[in-house]
Amino acid sequence: MNLWQNKKSLKQKAIIIGAGFAGLSAATKLASEGFDVTVLEKNKELGGRARKLEIDGFTFDMGPSWYWMPDVFEDYFKQFNTSVAQQYELIRLDPSYAVFFGKDDVFRIPANLSEFYQLFEKQEPGSSIQLKKFLKDAEYKYNVSMSDFVHKPSLSVLEFMDFRILNAALRMDLFKSISKYIHKHFKNEKLIQLLEFPVLFLGAKPNETPALYSMMNYADIVLGTWYPMGGMSKIVDAMVRVAEQQGVKIRTGENVEQIKIQNGKAVSVTSNGLAHAADVVVGAADYHHTEQKLLEEKYRNYSADYWKSRKMAPSCLMYYIGIDKKIEGLEHHNLFFDAPFDLHAEEIYDRPQWPSNPLFYSTCASKTDKSVAPEGKENLVLLIPIAVNIEDNEAIREKYFNIMMDRLEHLTGQEIKKYVIVKKSYAINDFKNDYNSFGGNAYGLANTLMQTAILKPSLKNKKVSNLYYAGQLTVPGPGVPPSIISGLVAAKEIVKKFKV
Repeated sequence: MNLWQNKKSLKQKAIIIGAGFAGLSAATKLASEGFDVTVLEKNKELGGRARKLEIDGFTFDMGPSWYWMPDVFEDYFKQFNTSVAQQYELIRLDPSYAVFFGKDDVFRIPANLSEFYQLFEKQEPGSSIQLKKFLKDAEYKYNVSMSDFVHKPSLSVLEFMDFRILNAALRMDLFKSISKYIHKHFKNEKLIQLLEFPVLFLGAKPNETPALYSMMNYADIVLGTWYPMGGMSKIVDAMVRVAEQQGVKIRTGENVEQIKIQNGKAVSVTSNGLAHAADVVVGAADYHHTEQKLLEEKYRNYSADYWKSRKMAPSCLMYYIGIDKKIEGLEHHNLFFDAPFDLHAEEIYDRPQWPSNPLFYSTCASKTDKSVAPEGKENLVLLIPIAVNIEDNEAIREKYFNIMMDRLEHLTGQEIKKYVIVKKSYAINDFKNDYNSFGGNAYGLANTLMQTAILKPSLKNKKVSNLYYAGQLTVPGPGVPPSIISGLVAAKEIVKKFKV
């Protein structure tokens, strides 16, 4: 055996379960540190929830569609000697999005901060001064969170026993709700709804979400809403490209059935009946599924009762729709707040059921990107946040399709439904089937105080020395940027312990 062969044989074998953002992130970091990395992905397409769907010339983002926190993506690619600009074309949207409060009552959110202040001032005199204070605090929370908190593995409270961090924590408003915090600054209900809307996707009601998450308002208003030309799948393509450049091997159609444990150590991962030897394993698929289905009970961090007690972020009903004409009045992103916010939130979290009068969201990427729809046609995705684990069938989906389309037509003043030429739905049952998603959730765990940092499911298995977890059910939380960070954090912990 020559010296090169000997060095190659000494590489630690890392098996990553799942090729979503967290799995690709962990895999690429480990490969860059000299690990022999193989990713096993259940589906034929890569990207997890960020897969793309192509039908009759239309291209749809199947999951995430908001590109916030551009610094996280830039920092990620920089680690591997490349950049966002080298990987895909990114543009800032202006307007960032539109909010429909009723017919002829639409806020088009400007990318320009001065114009944003003017929008607030027009609705509530004096509110622009309050908004500047609000955003200054939000900027502080964002910067501290991104530098001191989100990159911590949260394995011990001792990680936070630093005077600077403790002092910062006192200013982070962990023990105030974001609802009270926003109401303290503003009186106008439309402005309040505008600032509360990111919370709906964080997975808890505003009165149960720490005011820490006003940092997301900073991400929204100041850092802006962006779009990678070609769709969010372009981020996946870039991450796959960089992963393979680092030597990562990716295998699709690999349904993982078991993690084999010997003497407190994961020794292999079995997929499609074949065992893959491992020195370290990262479960970047659904955490609950990995624990409850792939491990014997004695090796699990948490019981079934523990998981049942978790407060989950919403699932959602989505429709991918091709329209045989151009739609007037829509922006790239559109929020429909012409229904009571509190009632919809209550029917997600307190009394889980299909909403009686739902808020909903649409993205019309063809407003920005001609490549995602044939000429003269429109690419439209409709989405309703819904409770997890409720009944899901075609009749229910169709009912809510008609609700959304009727309101869309009313609010934009035009016929749309009769021009539908492509139509595909996606909801709870699909999340379960495609991603083994716990409860059919779309957004992970709710970001409540009692599910923050060290109170989230641990990124390390406490009974298996070389088994780690990454993704939106562990630290730092749900969303595309946090999932990317989650993979990096897990990989860094593995490097510290296992790098030869």
